[in-house]
Amino acid sequence: MKKLMIPVLAATLMIGGCTTLDPYTQQEKTSQAAKGVGLGALGGAILGAAAAGKGDRNEGALAGALLGGAVGGGIGYYMDQQEMQLRHALEGTGVRVERMGDDIRLIMPGNITFPTGSDRVDPAFYPVLDSVGVVLKKFDRTQVAVEGFTDSTGSFELNQRLSENRALSVSRYLNSVGVSHLRLDSRGYGTRHPIASNDTAQGRAANRRVEIKIRGNRA
Repeated sequence: MKKLMIPVLAATLMIGGCTTLDPYTQQEKTSQAAKGVGLGALGGAILGAAAAGKGDRNEGALAGALLGGAVGGGIGYYMDQQEMQLRHALEGTGVRVERMGDDIRLIMPGNITFPTGSDRVDPAFYPVLDSVGVVLKKFDRTQVAVEGFTDSTGSFELNQRLSENRALSVSRYLNSVGVSHLRLDSRGYGTRHPIASNDTAQGRAANRRVEIKIRGNRA
């Protein structure tokens, strides 16, 4: 078992020793690619050793770790690069960029995205969506879900319709700047899934938002 661990650790260190620089904090963090490499390398090493003959287990483990690490790191690296470019493009715009595993979420506050009570994108926000569109077109191996949310003020029906129309407006705009409609899906959730309390003005403002969820394809 100890002999088997040597090629596993060697392959993991060779492939997975990578970090990315967070443009907001200027601190290094372990990239999703590195995490995927490590898991892929471990799984590949075990399978490689099992498939090899008794005398070739170390060689089989090393080859399996290298192959597994490359596969495991692929989608993570792709999304790391996309996240980095989105963070740079959206810095200072008021749009928050969050990373969830191999997915990226853009949170767009309603007060900068739409005029009050309207489902038409504020023209002042066009340049921000243009920047998002540029990155999405470059990284075209992703699916894009546009989701609308409201606060609890007003009727359920009104909020549901407003959230659906706002999500659709953002989706149509992204399509108009070159993002394929086959990648886009829009949905409205009305008052569901609040991220803050609706009992305060600040909380209601946070709940009025559009989110763009970018999911990486492993194929």
